[in-house]
Amino acid sequence: MAFQLGEEDSQGLNEINLIPLIDIMLVLMIIFLVTATVLNPAVPLDLPKTSANVNELPPENIQVSIDKEAGIFWDKEAVSLEELHMRFSQAKAAGKNPSIQLRADKDARYDSVAQVLAVASETGLSKIAFVNE
Repeated sequence: MAFQLGEEDSQGLNEINLIPLIDIMLVLMIIFLVTATVLNPAVPLDLPKTSANVNELPPENIQVSIDKEAGIFWDKEAVSLEELHMRFSQAKAAGKNPSIQLRADKDARYDSVAQVLAVASETGLSKIAFVNE
């Protein structure tokens, strides 16, 4: 004695009803969009108004390069350590306080780099930047 509801020919559920799933996803998307627009990460500020002054031009840059054969170059011109010392002294005497951009080959000896740094230190130039790729 088995109890049955419905006909024997009726088939089971062959498909899943996706309408409720789509409704839930749309509601979640609307909630997300509303909260994303309300939570603005920008901080509202009232910035003070000032009169702008013209800034000084940035100091000139001196490019010193050292190749792997311990050659020292002022821009593209080969110089000796004595010549480099003289040029650093002239740049310091001009009163511009230039910054030195030191470009050394990766295979250059540390001794060459240390000598250039010592010459810069002797002349009083302390703004030195190491340039790399």
